[in-house]
Amino acid sequence: MSPPPVLAAADPDGGAGVTAALEIRALEADYGADPVLRGVDLDLAHGEVVALLGPSGCGKTTLLRLIAGFVRPAVGTIRLDGELVAGPGRWTPPERRHVGLVPQDGALFPHLDVAGNVGFGLGSLGRRSRAARVEECLDLVGLAGAGGRSPGEISGVQQQRVALARALAPEPAVVLLDEPFSALDATLRQQLREDVREVLAAAGATAVLVTHDQEEALSFAGRVAVMRDGRLAQVADPVTLYRHPADLGVASFVGESVQIPGTMEGDRVHTALGELLYEPPPEPHGQQRLVDGDTVAVALRPEQVEVLPAGTASADATVLASTYFGHDALVRLGVLGTPAGGGLEVLARIHRARLPEVGSTVGLRVDGPVPAFPV
Repeated sequence: MSPPPVLAAADPDGGAGVTAALEIRALEADYGADPVLRGVDLDLAHGEVVALLGPSGCGKTTLLRLIAGFVRPAVGTIRLDGELVAGPGRWTPPERRHVGLVPQDGALFPHLDVAGNVGFGLGSLGRRSRAARVEECLDLVGLAGAGGRSPGEISGVQQQRVALARALAPEPAVVLLDEPFSALDATLRQQLREDVREVLAAAGATAVLVTHDQEEALSFAGRVAVMRDGRLAQVADPVTLYRHPADLGVASFVGESVQIPGTMEGDRVHTALGELLYEPPPEPHGQQRLVDGDTVAVALRPEQVEVLPAGTASADATVLASTYFGHDALVRLGVLGTPAGGGLEVLARIHRARLPEVGSTVGLRVDGPVPAFPV
């Protein structure tokens, strides 16, 4: 079976004649004989934050570098605020693209103080205007009065805030964030992520975040663009992306899921876990219509699987293993009655202190509708 069509992003505002902050069309790139990007289309509205999500090597960093002007595309066009900056016969160098960049490690200039770093791209302003803009941006990122300190005197979190202030200071068309939270521990990463999201909203900035962290992408951005093998597999808001993945690949990558086989019967899917309610994707989605008798794969989320006393649900299972995380636990279960040697295993996420014992028999019930895909 052929793969589902690649889903591109239309103008999120849907407004005729509205100039996008960033417009990418049919973009292709390669490194020598190795293709990296193929046929990428993406629009960002003014003030929108989009996350590029994908595994290492999928092309997301290359796409960021193309937007910034560090790499020339082989084919396609890039427009910033309606101005063509890359395309046939047109190439605008990075320093003239009016793009802000926040790299992974902040990359502050060690020989400049905080104010000097933030004001680095404001050379066209007069001294007083430049000082006022620097202080405005430092206040925006929560570092008012810190302009005289050196980068070595502030924490890693503060350095990233300075890098963000530096990127925002020239009021760029687009701010590019290249995994800016990856070097921090989990607690600091979450806090800085929330802070940066608030700062971008307060500044009305348009931003692209590159990340391989699913939680980060879903919680940070208004839309998420999932990249796979140099293409956009799906572009959608976080809720749609999670509940209505474009295909099994997206379902497996974004969050946890287990694929279970089934057969379509009306608005239900007949499976080893019982009759599950099928939730069709919103239109337009690009997935072929399912009909009675179709063999499908259901993408089942662990939080949908309820663990009950044996004999009280639509299926029974043996508890194979459990992993405890404190706030919840992930339990692996072998569904009884499925073929020996090829038995069906599912995952259940449990939010309670008492876990079922390994080796015990429990009942399973699926809560809520499920997405299904032809196989």
